[in-house]
Amino acid sequence: MSAVPLSAVPQAADVLVVGAGPAGSAAAAWLARAGVDVVLVDAAVFPRDKTCGDGLTPRAIAELNRLGLEDWVRTHTVNHGLRAHGFGQTLELRWPGPGTAGTGLPAWGSAVPRTELDDHLRTTAIKSGATAVDGLRAVDVRMRAGRVEAVVFDNGTEIACRRVVVADGVRSPLGKVLGREWHRDTVYGVAGRSYVASERSDDPWISSHLELRGPAASPGTKGEVLSGYGWVFPLGTGEVNLGAGTLATAKRPADVGIKPLMRLYAESIRAEFGLSGELRAQASALLPMGGAVSGVAGPNWALIGDAAGCVNPLNGEGIDYGLETGRLVAEMLVEGADLDVAWPALLREHYGEAFSIARRLAGIVTVPRLLAAAGPVGMRSDWLMTLALRWMGNLVTDEDRDRAARVWRWAGRRSIALDHRPPFS
Repeated sequence: MSAVPLSAVPQAADVLVVGAGPAGSAAAAWLARAGVDVVLVDAAVFPRDKTCGDGLTPRAIAELNRLGLEDWVRTHTVNHGLRAHGFGQTLELRWPGPGTAGTGLPAWGSAVPRTELDDHLRTTAIKSGATAVDGLRAVDVRMRAGRVEAVVFDNGTEIACRRVVVADGVRSPLGKVLGREWHRDTVYGVAGRSYVASERSDDPWISSHLELRGPAASPGTKGEVLSGYGWVFPLGTGEVNLGAGTLATAKRPADVGIKPLMRLYAESIRAEFGLSGELRAQASALLPMGGAVSGVAGPNWALIGDAAGCVNPLNGEGIDYGLETGRLVAEMLVEGADLDVAWPALLREHYGEAFSIARRLAGIVTVPRLLAAAGPVGMRSDWLMTLALRWMGNLVTDEDRDRAARVWRWAGRRSIALDHRPPFS
């Protein structure tokens, strides 16, 4: 389904959602299903691309299932879990799935290019009753008594609204207008992705390489361990999403170029993964992580998804948080609560402890040479890596009561007590 033409842009809405990625489209869909008059606006014209690994974890699958999209997702590739490579080891780690020793989440994941995923989610919002508008970039707001009265767009159009959901991505230009600030003293991500033909496009495992090395100084030797990791996400289309990322802080900035690292990684696994041809659609992005932003809400507006820094500090995953925060903000708006206190409190309740410990652990990885020292130890233990998959994959839910979940929450409580700036503050 398509957006309304610019000549027919609504003049007003009960809720205006700015940004039609997974977070914004999910919010618009849930609001529309609750009978709310909602307008969904995006700066791009759909379908459009988005720099991303394209992976859908079981937590993201759970949210897509809530939206009624399981059958659609299953027409794409389905994966069993993570194949971790590094330091002479290869481990196949299954998604835990439901049960006392696992999670309440599905036992499968997927990968869908963002060009297709985002377009389908936006169509789902339209079918649910939302009005969508393409090609309008939000540049300012009109305020009265501290509340947003209207959003101003780049062509001079204004849309009056009672409430605003800001879902305009990692840079969040509208969020900045409203006072959002990204704090880079905590860990952030630098990541790149590409697409390339592969003989293993139908592989039922996603792959992550935890040991990336630079060129060898001489034949028969290994290059230096680089600060970064690589991934291969099969798409079932004849191609894979191949990417690389690294972690950084203001004190320890990234010391590698992401696109050169990605190309070096591709060459190192070309034979193993049957890669053919050149990398295409190479793109990179900076990622605020772990709620490292302040100013996420006002009396009648809230930031969600990437705009609110809802990205996993241990793996760069943000689609699941986007879908979740879209649903959660819709529920809060339907209840009619003022957002300035309630929304940050809800984000801290759901994600604060996990984000705190995750970004603390991720920050340790930015210490030079630590990965080279600790990597071989971790990769020799199936038990440690299974725990790491559970924690790094955002697979601990509020309902989980097993030992891994209890340890994660215990560590999170103690970590957040030590934070000089807790998540979302």
